[in-house]
Amino acid sequence: MDKQAILAQMTQIEDQIGNLYKELGGLKEQIVQMLEENTRLELENQAKRERLDSIQTNHENETTPSDLSSAEVSGEGHDNLARLYNEGFHICNVHYGSMRGNGDCLFCLSFLSKTSQEEK
Repeated sequence: MDKQAILAQMTQIEDQIGNLYKELGGLKEQIVQMLEENTRLELENQAKRERLDSIQTNHENETTPSDLSSAEVSGEGHDNLARLYNEGFHICNVHYGSMRGNGDCLFCLSFLSKTSQEEK
């Protein structure tokens, strides 16, 4: 083999290694994103389970809905939605049940405002 062919082959191998390195970096980013999403979903799932357990415990200790007037039931529903919103979950029909990011959701606030006005 002559020197030019060896140099060309070396350059080709170097380019392939560079491409593989870029591809590996992209895969690493995807794995990091999946791990972050998995952690977020696990936290969300844990919070929902804890919330469900507390609701079930509260329902076992409370009177049955048939003993309550309709105004009390709707007030309790509004309180539950407000509590869920304050815990960081969406209550609007657009993103119901998903975790809120930073700040408030105008859809959720509008919904809370409507339901509180209907109770009056």
